[in-house]
Amino acid sequence: MLCVHSPRARRLPAPQWRALRAASLACSAMALAFPLSAHACATCGCSLSTDAAMGYSAASGWRVNLQTDYINQSQLRTGTHSVSAASVAALNPAAGQEVERDTINRYTTLGLTYSPNADWSVNLQIPYIDRSHSTYGAATPDQITAGNLSGATLRGLGDVKLIGSYQGLLPTHNVGLQLGLKLPTGRYGGPNADGTGTVGRSPVAFSSGPSAGQLVDTSLQPGTGSTDLIVGAYAYQAISQDFDAFVSGQFQAAVAHKLDTPGEDYRPGNLASLSFGLRDEARPDFVPQVQVNITHKSHDQGALADTADTAGTVAYLSPGLSATLVKGWQAYGFVQLPVYSRLDGYQLFPHWTASLGISTAF
Repeated sequence: MLCVHSPRARRLPAPQWRALRAASLACSAMALAFPLSAHACATCGCSLSTDAAMGYSAASGWRVNLQTDYINQSQLRTGTHSVSAASVAALNPAAGQEVERDTINRYTTLGLTYSPNADWSVNLQIPYIDRSHSTYGAATPDQITAGNLSGATLRGLGDVKLIGSYQGLLPTHNVGLQLGLKLPTGRYGGPNADGTGTVGRSPVAFSSGPSAGQLVDTSLQPGTGSTDLIVGAYAYQAISQDFDAFVSGQFQAAVAHKLDTPGEDYRPGNLASLSFGLRDEARPDFVPQVQVNITHKSHDQGALADTADTAGTVAYLSPGLSATLVKGWQAYGFVQLPVYSRLDGYQLFPHWTASLGISTAF
């Protein structure tokens, strides 16, 4: 069955083309009815839709994808505006508010997808986390100095995701449903209830500054210690001879927690995402495109959670392109530009993010 976005499909006779397009419009309507969702900056994650970047496919076989993401969270924000470190520090000592300087995230994710036929596929995502973090702690304005800066580097395997997709709802195979799990494979945890010991699995500590030897916040560890359920839906369609449109939504919620002892517990907040955009397919080997990525994260919960500073809604405008390098190999690159944020508490936020990837199918 030909996908609507395929150049081969566009060479169909006009009556068949109109029928395919009508079916595509119906698919998009179904996807829009699905609960809309997406990532807040507190998740330190990338909200780009990789499937859309590469162009959805109903082809059977294997696909291997390698993606790297760079996210430099270097500005403090609260609500919808930025705020200086001195302004946050002015809340102390009464509030005990942490004054963070920056968090730099570098993710490398290996994706393996197998499709036995046009209806079904399963995707395995294996992330490697390289994160550096620095903070002044609960500093007062006169303590915003290099001598009071604590730093940590967190590297290792993150939490693996396994997601199955079904796109056999329509003959055009351009609408799909997703169901999957995020597994607690990364290091996770934090200090115990009285701050004298460790809970979790090999959580990372600060390596420099006044906090050296103390554990980094639970929400910044490579993993969360939770098993999460993931549900989603997507649809794509040709809206003209040259342009494709897509929409996708996903919702993720923790359903089991390694850190579940009362007083020493942690549950990451629910995560919802919505992405939509356009691809210019006039030249199939060189495809400019743009995405809008909207994410929302609810508060982390539990005694080890920073409940005040871990929720929010953000939106990115993400221009990019994909290109065929040689037969069977594609590359893509995107820049995400934040256009809206509403963050609870005081959180670090990026001025921009970047994603690069390469993919092959066989």
